[in-house]
Amino acid sequence: MKIAVASEKGMVTEHFGYCEGFNIFEVENNKIVKSDSVLNSGPHKPGLLPNMLNDMGVNVIIAGGMGGGAVNIFNEKGIEVITGAKGSAEAVTNSYIQGELKSTGSVCHDHQHHDECGN
Repeated sequence: MKIAVASEKGMVTEHFGYCEGFNIFEVENNKIVKSDSVLNSGPHKPGLLPNMLNDMGVNVIIAGGMGGGAVNIFNEKGIEVITGAKGSAEAVTNSYIQGELKSTGSVCHDHQHHDECGN
């Protein structure tokens, strides 16, 4: 399984589309066996990041908040969306693996207030 966490300096970011990059964790037998980082590929464009992560084989995306369009694209591709996460990317990934991290369903509706997502 591959888990992507929208992050900045190893911490979960509040808004998926404006993150610095993604920590990608490969999980086997409920343990992280490999981790990598991928930079956000450029200016925020709807659909770009969900498709990029899908092409990388990601099964789960974790973020503080996310727009409804991105949530819909991930859902169409069978990728689980977890929003409302806070803290270190590795810690939230381990919480997810242990079944302790649940999505709050935090969806951003107004991009001009993107810094407030997840609250």
